[in-house]
Amino acid sequence: MNIRNNNGITVNYERLEFLGDAMLGTIVSAFLYRHFSEAKEGELTNLRAKIVSRENLNAVGTHMKLLEQVESTHPKASFGIDINGNLLEALIGAVFVEKGYEGCKRFVLTKIIDKYVNLETLDTRILSYKSTLIEWGQKKKLRIKFYTKKDAGLDPKINYATVIMIDDRVLVKARGISKKKSEEKAAKRAYYKLNL
Repeated sequence: MNIRNNNGITVNYERLEFLGDAMLGTIVSAFLYRHFSEAKEGELTNLRAKIVSRENLNAVGTHMKLLEQVESTHPKASFGIDINGNLLEALIGAVFVEKGYEGCKRFVLTKIIDKYVNLETLDTRILSYKSTLIEWGQKKKLRIKFYTKKDAGLDPKINYATVIMIDDRVLVKARGISKKKSEEKAAKRAYYKLNL
């Protein structure tokens, strides 16, 4: 995927991703500052993290079908799920390069915030099931343990398995493509199993 700027110089997709990430953070921060005028710094930081989370960006990039626009010598099926969020950040970076800050801001607010972010439920969205589960366990004075190990199962893309135990009792199991994703998937299962 080669994009050239006005001077004919190739703009690297990962460089655009870096730029888009920075622009997204700035635009979302300014938006939240104005929209939630009573919110404290920690609350604003938490809200921003929910909007720019990898999971959310992947979902938006998937809805926008950005991967379909990619020309690549690699099969598209070989890309992980994070390619969708990476492409969204690269697109935001490209809009900034072409349209400047105001054009980029309009794009983020109309094409991302207005379409894909529900501000009424944003505050209640869980960013990390693992953190939520650990905090719940601390309040209830329960010992919650995550046991994660490499897994050589049938699916070569799934490399880790996690078991969550509460007071030496197995609560749930899950598998994922990374240690973090395996633990988060298990924590999400635990969250719903415990009706939290």
